[in-house]
Amino acid sequence: MKEGLEERIKKVEEYCHVKFPDDYIIFIKEYNVGLPEAHTFTANHKNYVIERFLGFVSDYQDSPLGDYDIAVVMAPIETYLTDNPDLVGAELIPIAKLTTGDYACLNFKDNKEEPGVCIWSSTESEEFHPVTYEVADSFLYFAESLE
Repeated sequence: MKEGLEERIKKVEEYCHVKFPDDYIIFIKEYNVGLPEAHTFTANHKNYVIERFLGFVSDYQDSPLGDYDIAVVMAPIETYLTDNPDLVGAELIPIAKLTTGDYACLNFKDNKEEPGVCIWSSTESEEFHPVTYEVADSFLYFAESLE
């Protein structure tokens, strides 16, 4: 999984017009498409369980983990992740699939330098009308909150 990782990260950053936070890159280098022991968190007065962290899979078409590649996950739901039909790039980038079918996302909408983490609701969101719930002010705070 680590082969070609940095190149794949750069391609996704270029496509999305973002720069992933350093803390997230460090995490990905350790847990790319994995599940750390601590993988539950509380937000919006609910407990959430992470099914698997998404990541960067260079051979996503042939890999059994290809469905957890960030670009693969984003492709069919891109228009549900923004309220701006003219947006070039991305504002919400899924980073973890939750057992509820929702995704934990990096939220670049309000802060391009230090994105927060939110939950994107797959059942409540509509095209160009994403429904999100704030989780943490940064990826580091999110990672530290995992139990």
